[in-house]
Amino acid sequence: MRYRALISDLDGTLLDTLEDLADSVNAALARLGLPHREIDAYKYFIGDGRRALALRALPKDRRDEATIDSLLVRIGEEYERRWMNHTKPYEGIPRLLDTLTARGVRMAILSNKLHGYTEAVVSKLLPDWSFEFVLGESPSTPRKPDPSGAMHIVERMGIEPGECLYIGDSGVDMQTATAAGLYPVGVLWGFRTADELLSNGAKALVEKPADIVPLFGD
Repeated sequence: MRYRALISDLDGTLLDTLEDLADSVNAALARLGLPHREIDAYKYFIGDGRRALALRALPKDRRDEATIDSLLVRIGEEYERRWMNHTKPYEGIPRLLDTLTARGVRMAILSNKLHGYTEAVVSKLLPDWSFEFVLGESPSTPRKPDPSGAMHIVERMGIEPGECLYIGDSGVDMQTATAAGLYPVGVLWGFRTADELLSNGAKALVEKPADIVPLFGD
């Protein structure tokens, strides 16, 4: 089947957000008198929404609801100050988006980042490309791996799920794509491993953004 559309994850797939997220959470932890986490640990903390991020960053003996809620407030405040410090598209992403646009591939973004931040980040850092839908976590778009957001995008595009590629860097992304009937492609430049991607349903792995183009055929 010829693929007509692409739905992409955001953090760890289109944009390298790791340093700003890690710095924000570490600053929030410091405000509560709690120890910071190494930046590589955040590769496994990110991807399931902000509450899961806060829970994973906390010491195991401080994961009560009151502390999680307090940390969440501070993460929001710190990320508001930092989200543009280091975040940028991965190498090769601008060229990929240019190529797909020239070929008439329809594009959308589905993230577990809060919807307001998802829109702001895409508007500021990916302004040169047209995405038909940019969805983040909200009351109407539950967190992945719930496939509702992906299914909504495909339905609104008026295409069959099998006509759409989904790219992402985590097992959650591969689960989402599989549940929605999309073709799951794992990217290896993001936050997680090939083993995680394959064990959660990836049907293809790509080492660099340009490797996605041939999946759309000639």
